[in-house]
Parts: sequence; C-alpha cells; structure tokens
Amino acid sequence: MKNWTFLAPIILAANLQLYNASSAAGQVPSSGYKLEEGYPIPETAQRARDDADFQRAMVAYRFWYPTVSAEGIFNGNREFGIKDGEAWGIAAAGPRQICFTLNSDTPYGSGVLDVSNGPMVIELPPGPLIGLVDDHHQGWVLDMGLPGPDAGKGGRHLVLPPDYKGEVPDGYYVGWSKSYKNLFAIRALPVGGDVSSAMDALRAVKVHPLGGNADLNVLDTTERRMDSSPLRWEDNIRFWEVLQQIVAAEPLVPNFLPMYGLLSELGIDKEKQFAPDARMKAILERAARAGRDQLLVSAFDSNRPDRVNWPDRKWEWLGLVPKSAQFETSGGIDLEARDRWFAQAIVTSPAMFNRAAGAGSLYWLSARDGTGAFLDGGKTYKLSIPQPVPGKLFWSVTAYDAETRSQVQTDQEKAALRSMFELKDAGSSPVVDLYFGPSSPAGRETRWIKTSPGKAWFAYLRIYGPEQAAFDKSWKPGDFQEIGSAGRALQ
Repeated sequence: MKNWTFLAPIILAANLQLYNASSAAGQVPSSGYKLEEGYPIPETAQRARDDADFQRAMVAYRFWYPTVSAEGIFNGNREFGIKDGEAWGIAAAGPRQICFTLNSDTPYGSGVLDVSNGPMVIELPPGPLIGLVDDHHQGWVLDMGLPGPDAGKGGRHLVLPPDYKGEVPDGYYVGWSKSYKNLFAIRALPVGGDVSSAMDALRAVKVHPLGGNADLNVLDTTERRMDSSPLRWEDNIRFWEVLQQIVAAEPLVPNFLPMYGLLSELGIDKEKQFAPDARMKAILERAARAGRDQLLVSAFDSNRPDRVNWPDRKWEWLGLVPKSAQFETSGGIDLEARDRWFAQAIVTSPAMFNRAAGAGSLYWLSARDGTGAFLDGGKTYKLSIPQPVPGKLFWSVTAYDAETRSQVQTDQEKAALRSMFELKDAGSSPVVDLYFGPSSPAGRETRWIKTSPGKAWFAYLRIYGPEQAAFDKSWKPGDFQEIGSAGRALQ
C-alpha cells in the first residue's frame, strides 16, 4: 500500500474547515443545513454541494500551489524564447526579473530539465556553486555544489525519470524525479564581488542527455524584464487551467492520489477535458482568491511561536522546519510551514533549512517595524545592523513588494544592500545603518533603498556561510525604525 499518511493532516483540515468557520466560542454550532425526517430539502442539498466543492477547492489550491508556481518559472523562460529541454538561462538578477524573492546577491542559472526522453546529466566544475534540482511539484530531487555530495569539488549529477528501468551508471550523483519536467537552479557566489567571474562559472556548467554530447544552450537574460511567477494565474480560473495541463502531462505521483481525487471532483482529471460550468467556475475562482489570501496570511501574519528567533525583535524565521526537504516532522507534514514558504519563495532542499554553522545561507523575514506595524512604502525607516555580521562569506538585506513577492521596482532599479557591493566600505564600524523609504535622508544615498508610497513591502536578511552567533542569539539585528513619513500608515 502506498504511503498516504502525510496527507492525513490535509484531509482532516478540510473536514474541520467549515465547522471551525461557523463555531462560536464555547458552543457547538448548527450546521445551517435543514433536513426533514432525515432527508435534505432541495435548498440544503444544493448548498451542501456548493460548500463541499468550495471546501475541496480551497484544500486543493493550497496543496497544488507549489506545482503551479513551478510552472510560472518555466513559463517565464519560455516567454523569453528558452524552450524546455533545449536551453537554460543565466542572469545577474535585479528588480526587473519578477520571481518570488529572487535576490541580487548572486547570479542565477535556471531551466527546465526534461527527462521524458531519458535521464539528464548536469556537470558542475569545481568552485563556489550552489545548485539543486526540484521536480514539477517543487519536491526535492538532489543538491549540487557546496551543499551537495560533490561539496564544491565538481561532479556529474544524474536525474532519472520516474519510470526509468535502465541501469544506473557509476560515476554520478543520482536523483530520482517524480515528474518529467524539473527545475534545475544554480547560483554562483561572486567571490570578492566579481560578478563577471561568477557568470563565467555558470557558463561552464554543462547540461546534456545521458550518453549525449550536445549541451543545452546558455542564454543571458540579465537585461531582460521577465515574469517567472504564477501571479497572473493565482487568483482566477487560469490557476485551475494551468494545473489541468500539468496533471495531463505529468505522471501521477503515488503519494498524491487522494489529492488527485479532490481535483477529479472539481473537474480536473488526467483523462478528461477540463470544462467547468458557470457554477463550478465561480466556485473555483472564489477559492483561488480566498486560497491565495490565506497563503499570504501564513506568509506575513503567522501567529506561530516558533517563527520567532529573538523575542524582542520582529525578525522571523522564513523556514519553520529545520533540516527538512519537504516540511516533514515526526508528526507529519507541517502544512502551515509549507504554505508560508511557497507563498513567498521557490524551491526546497534540506540545505536551505539547515540551522547550523557552516556552508549555505540563512534567511530571516521582517514585514513589520519595531512597533509591530506593517512596513509602509510611504514611510522612511532606518535599520541598524551590528558588526561584524556572523557570516564567513557575505550578507545582504533585500526589499520585496508584498503583492508580487519580488524585489521592489522603482526608478532606482535597486532593491538590495550587500556587504560585497554597496556596503563594502563599512569596514570595522560597530554598526551599519541602512535606510528604506521614498526618498533618501540627506547624505545616505549609498545606503538607501527606494520604496513606493501605497505599496507595502517586506525584507529578507540573508547571511551566507553563517557562523554560530547567527543561531545562539549572541548576535541580533535591529528592527526597522520609522524616521519619517510620506504616506498613510498601514493598519
């Protein structure tokens, strides 16, 4: 029997959702449905069917959101002319690239790894590269580079299809995918601030079919405006249409069978055409809007106690399940942690959630100032970062638009302040003060990120190669402190 136990919390949540929504404190609520002699009256039957379909759609939306989000990444490359399995793109990313919480710290490379015709190989040269492969559902397949088994020494990585029955050759680091299309993503650390060399390191990566010599082409998208997100789909019927296309094209994931069952009830089935009637379309669109908003609550207004690292700071852990590839805990899948992550970020790997000193990177989130108010693009803030920041490599603070979950876009064309670039002259100063707002305080232009009135934003603090002080609370950053206003405070 397949292991479906990890889905139990999802199904339980679905069964309790309507009950909890109508519960009054200390009372058992009426169902609101009217039955006569044990049978539902017609109005009750229709209402129950509508409620059940909406309930199923809400659960399905949240579960399948990472799958549709991955398709958004693939689609961004396609719109640039990067065809699946034929090429991949590299970029020194900036605000012009819309994708969930990308940063400007390191150049990226990414593309679709299509294993429908057989295994694919990724060859990494030695050097400071960080890479991974995730399947179409953003399930972890393998790590590469510094956090992977090659440990930055270079190596050949092999991705096998879910239905592969051939021999597995020696000399490869191997990962089995649950889908035909996969996302491979690689970052090159710009040692000493040398972005050009980091881009060359990405160009040296080779991607080709097993047994083949024709490498995928590499295209530089640095200067192009791209949207590699699901934003255009996430709150309307297109979410479900895109999901239907994925379900039809990919093999079924055995562990997901109950969730495919939910989709089938909504008209999404591998063997059928998706053609919702007016009633079902209205339910699905309402569920997409409500589901998206619920994800954003998980992302930016969670009440989980374990999100807090420093009790006297507003900074929060972004990842809530340490050392887990897919938010696994001893009690099952942590659904709130999963929702929180995928509402604002992409891809997963055990290395991304490792809370131990050493290689890799560390992420903290702040969406509020020191008083607890949400960050407002019309106000000016100061953020004080004590020195030295406990990281062997470098650190940064990046500002993101709360609606797009991508780097803030202004005429400044900048969203990050980085120790290897804008802050490289900080030297031995005991504290580095950074500024965020619609206009720079006098004389602070080089340490300022522009924000836009009327737009909420949040920040990530990243530390690369974090040291022990980043985990034992002996070091902590300041909170955002308002020092001026050009607009209305957010409530």
